[in-house]
Amino acid sequence: MAYTLGVDIGTYETKGVLVDESGVVCAQAARGHKMLVPEPGWAEHRPEEDWWGDFVFVTQSILSDSGVDPGEIKAVACSAIGPCMLPVDTDGKPLMNGVLYGVDGRAEQEVRELTERIGETTIIERCGNALTSQSVGPKILWLKRHRPDLYDRTAYILTSTSFLVQRLTGEVVIDHFTAPNLAPLYDVSTHDWVDDLADDILPLDKLPRLLWSNEIAGVVTARAAEITGLAPGTPVTAGTIDAAAEAFSVGVDQPGDMMMMYGSTIFIVLRTDTRVADARLWYAPWLFEGEHTSMAGLATSGTLTHWFRDQMARDLDPAQAFAMLATEAATAPPGANGLLMLPYFSGERTPLYDVHAKGALFGLDLTHTRGDIYRALIEGIAHGTRHVTDTFKEVGRPPTRLLAVGGGTKNALWLQATSDVTGIDQSVCEKILGASYGDAFMAALAVGLVERSDIAQWNPVQDTIVSTPNTVYDISHALFRRLYEQTKDIARELSGQATDD
Repeated sequence: MAYTLGVDIGTYETKGVLVDESGVVCAQAARGHKMLVPEPGWAEHRPEEDWWGDFVFVTQSILSDSGVDPGEIKAVACSAIGPCMLPVDTDGKPLMNGVLYGVDGRAEQEVRELTERIGETTIIERCGNALTSQSVGPKILWLKRHRPDLYDRTAYILTSTSFLVQRLTGEVVIDHFTAPNLAPLYDVSTHDWVDDLADDILPLDKLPRLLWSNEIAGVVTARAAEITGLAPGTPVTAGTIDAAAEAFSVGVDQPGDMMMMYGSTIFIVLRTDTRVADARLWYAPWLFEGEHTSMAGLATSGTLTHWFRDQMARDLDPAQAFAMLATEAATAPPGANGLLMLPYFSGERTPLYDVHAKGALFGLDLTHTRGDIYRALIEGIAHGTRHVTDTFKEVGRPPTRLLAVGGGTKNALWLQATSDVTGIDQSVCEKILGASYGDAFMAALAVGLVERSDIAQWNPVQDTIVSTPNTVYDISHALFRRLYEQTKDIARELSGQATDD
């Protein structure tokens, strides 16, 4: 029997899965970790402990539980949160904690300066995306300005996935799906690194070698084999960002296919027939040469439900709290008895790009219950999601098929509210393991065990969430949008920033 191993590093948890050549899950393991917030607006992981340490733990656990001979594992693929920024020295040793994706807004000044210097139109044309808190280029410039000692010792800038691949193979690589996030250092037309837009950020020889996600980056070294238990010489793919692997795991492969990932954040990936150039959305080449994707993401989604449980439901058993909160919320009608919540607890990514956006609960009176508030929270995330899906419609790319995936799909209230607010039906596949399962499929594809179309047999659609039209949601969505517009200046001042006239 031939097996493949997929491992994904998430914001709060690492998951690994061992799959046979027909897609059957033979073993899986998980390990939690924390997102560090050393200063307001920052977000970090510890690469040695949270990335490599977790990879080793789940791999060893899977090998132990499955009893599979490591030599029967034909390939390994990794994915991880992205895009991250990690400087390493010549030995591949991290010089600081990994700076996370768009939830980390430390480089706001560098984003503004680079945009003014280069011009937003030029950046979108050349790099595919406007510079935002999601962009790694400004964060490298932040490193140069604020940690010059570390910058001077930097041999390479890695992402979370690159770091794992480097530890496994010794190769310093990055996939083309991830690379546009290093704007303004990547040109989406030439698929190569460039420094003509900003030559003061980083020498290009300190960036990883570019590969497509289905290409083999290298093989497991003797040292990595000793640590992980994998067989030396096992092929390792270039890997990718977790959202792409998650989309691949449920069959997003044709233009019009959209994945909605219900995780710590909502992340959306839409396969498109051509490149979409719009500042409100993100662009990247798909996992394979000559193909395209358009993407979007909220900053705070599943994280917000955890916050509510931990802060507002301490009286409930943590193991049962979400189910009990959903029961309470079900007693409230659509519209949460007149409550609106802005879910911008970590600012917001697409389409607002506002690091100063704040969470808000509006409309309270003395009759409201915890169930009303929790329903308003779920609906607030759904309204933020509709803002994104409406943006896709505005650029002429409405989804023809929406596939939901991620741990949040276990929350029936969240799923149904999202379909009802957006007006879009959602399909849920049999396996919702997510990115690690997509990694295992990509590993199998890379070594010729499967064809791309085989994902439909590996992970067939099991359920469909049908949207229920409700005028209450149309009205509340318009109010939701107005509430942000009418409070954004206050939020900015609360952040200690001067409000622009």
